[in-house]
Amino acid sequence: MKNHLVRTHRSAENFPRTEHLAWRIAEVAADPVEVGPETEEMIVNRIIDNAAVAAASLTRRPVANARAQALAHPYRPGSTVFGVEGRYSPEWAAWANGVAVRELDFHDTFLAAEYSHPGDNIPPILAVAQHAGRSGRDLIRGLATGYEIQVDLVRAICLHEHKIDHVAHLGPSAAAGIGTLLGLDTETIYQAIGQALHTTTATRQSRKGEISSWKAYAPAFAGKMAMEAVDRAMRGEGAPAPIWEGEDGVIAWLLDGPTAEYSVPLPGPGEPKRGILDTYTKEHSAEYQSQAPIDLARRMRHRIGDLDQIATIVLHTSHHTHYVIGTGSGDPQKFDPKASRETLDHSVMYIFAVALQDGTWHHERSYAPERAQRPDTIALWRKISTAEDPEWTRRYHSTDPNEKAFGARAEITLKSGEVIVDELAVADAHPLGARPFAREQYMAKFRTLAEGVITPAEQDRFLEVVQRAGELSAAELPQLTCTASADALARAPHAPKGLFR
Repeated sequence: MKNHLVRTHRSAENFPRTEHLAWRIAEVAADPVEVGPETEEMIVNRIIDNAAVAAASLTRRPVANARAQALAHPYRPGSTVFGVEGRYSPEWAAWANGVAVRELDFHDTFLAAEYSHPGDNIPPILAVAQHAGRSGRDLIRGLATGYEIQVDLVRAICLHEHKIDHVAHLGPSAAAGIGTLLGLDTETIYQAIGQALHTTTATRQSRKGEISSWKAYAPAFAGKMAMEAVDRAMRGEGAPAPIWEGEDGVIAWLLDGPTAEYSVPLPGPGEPKRGILDTYTKEHSAEYQSQAPIDLARRMRHRIGDLDQIATIVLHTSHHTHYVIGTGSGDPQKFDPKASRETLDHSVMYIFAVALQDGTWHHERSYAPERAQRPDTIALWRKISTAEDPEWTRRYHSTDPNEKAFGARAEITLKSGEVIVDELAVADAHPLGARPFAREQYMAKFRTLAEGVITPAEQDRFLEVVQRAGELSAAELPQLTCTASADALARAPHAPKGLFR
């Protein structure tokens, strides 16, 4: 990996295009380096993971509405929409699939200077591959780029500190991945990256206060914008430049300001793109920093016994966890029993309380209104707070994978005065956790979440096809989807009439 110094440049400076970050990223995307077996295996795992969480969310209102928008745009050759038959306009197919993947906050994650769900790259890149008649090998190469670029940007550039939503890294990564998929030249990819970034910068209010369904829509919007940016760039249209480093660019006015410098790591020429190997998926449907606390709660509940004897619980954790999903956020909504599911999955206090009581976590039952409004849950929930611990913050930002951590230390004080303490650095499903996910676990997650939505025969067909994704011909690539049962689709809420139908 080579580190690239990125800073603001005045318009009057001599700043060659070949030194722009967007150009450097485009060079990586245009590099025809092959994808290694370990990386390809993990890409297939994440396609399975995305399909699993999309199946689980298929009957939820935001997903049904996004699907209805896509179904209003039939197109040939087009792309597939998860759950239904037919071919649809690729940007709308990616939109519907992106919402389905993101709705339950249940797929992969990468946390560093910024945080991300790099699996959000899969819907737009796959949709373009199906529409453009590309092979499975092209798809694997495109996804390797999408993951690599998002991981590298997340390592280097913090967005949330400036209240910019993390999908601002997704637009460029998806555009770069599409560029690799299509074999585009560096100039075209460069323009697409600039346009994609320019159109996908938005504030973090989508993840603050009353969190709505837009949390699921935001990544789908970024993928859709990336596809449209590539289309315009292929037609010869340009982008604001330099998009990151310009005098009125992203760094100067949206991030750390005109005097700031960032060091962005990118693969050198001929260097394999392995960024996906540093990412990790979720065993539980909740914000990633909740994964280890859920496992910790399940481990501690037997030591406590009668939960009514709890006086207070303090979760000592990182700055990010404390301020984003903890009491450091100052969001009263995080203690509201009538809060939206999206808000509850960003409340580690609620999540820890339910995991302590139930000893498990379920993507639907754990968020049900009747579950959140149980009096004993509310009482326990309001005894929980978070506190930033500098050591957990340091470990959160560590570049050493062996000490990087997203967990917490729980101090549970009983009414008797006894204090029970335990900690967990990484979730059980993390690569360094007690039960790391491999192909077997990804397939089991798919089977579990697809139950009652996708017939066993269709599950078998999909798992057979996806495991040879890199060998698929262009004619076979549309098979990389699932059709839901008629009963499952009938359970989805009726989509109200909108502008497109």
